[in-house]
Amino acid sequence: MEKWVVTAKRADFQAIGEKFHIDPVIARLIRNRDVTDESKIREYLTGTIEDLPSPWLMKDMRKAVDILKEKISAQAKIRIIGDYDIDGVTSTYVLLKGLTRIGGKVDTYIPDRVADGYGIHEHLINRAEEDGIDTIVTCDNGIAAAAEIDMARKKNMTVIVTDHHEIPYREINGTRQVFLPPANAILNPKQSDCDYPEKGLCGAVVAFKLIIALYEEYGISRKELEDYYELAAIATVGDVMDLQGENRILVKEGLRRLKDTENIGLRELIRANGLEDMKITSYHVGFVLGPCINASGRLDTAARSLALLNAKDREKAARLAGDLTALNQSRKALTEKGKEEAIQMVETTSLGQDRVLVIFLPDCHESIAGIIAGRIREKYHRPSIVLTRGETGIKGSGRSIEGYSMFEELVKCADLMTQFGGHPMAAGLSMEEKNVEEFRRRLNENCTLTEEDLRPKVIIDVPMPVSYITRELIEQISLLEPFGKGNTKPVFAQKGLRVLESRVFGKNRNVAKVKLMDPSGTVMDGVYFGEAEEFVRFIDGKDSISVTYYPEINIFRGRESIQIVIQNYC
Repeated sequence: MEKWVVTAKRADFQAIGEKFHIDPVIARLIRNRDVTDESKIREYLTGTIEDLPSPWLMKDMRKAVDILKEKISAQAKIRIIGDYDIDGVTSTYVLLKGLTRIGGKVDTYIPDRVADGYGIHEHLINRAEEDGIDTIVTCDNGIAAAAEIDMARKKNMTVIVTDHHEIPYREINGTRQVFLPPANAILNPKQSDCDYPEKGLCGAVVAFKLIIALYEEYGISRKELEDYYELAAIATVGDVMDLQGENRILVKEGLRRLKDTENIGLRELIRANGLEDMKITSYHVGFVLGPCINASGRLDTAARSLALLNAKDREKAARLAGDLTALNQSRKALTEKGKEEAIQMVETTSLGQDRVLVIFLPDCHESIAGIIAGRIREKYHRPSIVLTRGETGIKGSGRSIEGYSMFEELVKCADLMTQFGGHPMAAGLSMEEKNVEEFRRRLNENCTLTEEDLRPKVIIDVPMPVSYITRELIEQISLLEPFGKGNTKPVFAQKGLRVLESRVFGKNRNVAKVKLMDPSGTVMDGVYFGEAEEFVRFIDGKDSISVTYYPEINIFRGRESIQIVIQNYC
């Protein structure tokens, strides 16, 4: 049963509203997102690229720039080693484009998910040596590759790490000991002695910061940096970073440009998904475009997505965009099959009693384990890890809930895994099959989550009568976009609504349309997406209902009207 909780953060909403010429409700929404002092509120409402921190604040930035200047001057061979997901592909593209622009002799290698696995491995170091590579630049990986980077250094290669993942550590005698790879330079804002103020950047933005610094060093016009904002936005949303501070500004700027992008590949991907005449939002990046870029690394090779971004010919770009869109459809079907199998296991075995779900699906394609883990996490509101049988052992991905740092919990089971890494909310790992049950047992034994922690919470921003909704308020709410993790779409609520009419429609009978009246007599249209017939059965015959909702302008046959989108009900 969901628990509805009203956010009760205090401030003088009337005064904030008057100062910034916004409705007090908007002031309250901003406060609920922990934006408090005046300068931060101003940045939240009107922040631009000019407000972003200097790249030179990042630890080792000067060192990395000096190394690359020397290598480029000597025309040394540089290899970018990325990752096969959306953040890895986009960061690889950012580095390739930027280093080529300043005269670098650069190539790329994105590991194959199945054949190579995540990040740098010994065989990639050996291949680089055979190819005469002088310098390796990692992106979206490398921070946990101490042994491999040590191997590269011993082969007289220079290594620059650009990454954003958690810094590896072990608990030794009750103290946390950090392990950094022996790279020549490490760009990762999560280093404890890094002065860069924004710690939650994605890999592509860390790479972008390096390119900004290099462009400054080489005297290249800042206008050329505009080509990167779309990629920074796609990677930030696609890798589910918090849309706060710098991230939010970059995503806002990138989305604004995306509809008219000059990148031929992105333009064709937008066209292939029928979005060319729409305002592209973070939703479209996270659930339409992003999954297409991810799909090639999951079911084929991520080189295809990189080729799309690099495409200079529209015909080739259109073909690649069509292929990626088709691959994503295949991925959806495989995901649905795996999700149903996982649900069956939770519902019919002892797994259902666990607070941390560790689900072994041996025949599942390892590339979709993380997506399935996310779906299971959403359904049961428990940390969920899906394991599959790969070519070299068991591989898995996990997705967590608030209050359970998956990375920190994996550290406690480090002896059971051959490799692992990630964030508080998501992680990847590999292990021997014989350790699967012990891994499941240990995670649950260590788990301190309570029943209350495992109860889904619906966080309400403002209990607000529908009679308060106006077109102007809806327009002001749009000032808070883009929405996503860390800057969620506002949730409003009202109780005591009478249902005057209801009907179900849609090809899949998954939309309900209702007419509601609040206690003041205001009548408002509402729409509900999901299990529509179940919703209508619930409201049938009730004197009144309570709902959480989001207000919007509905446009139908050229006519505009205000309606609410119902999200939860009771």
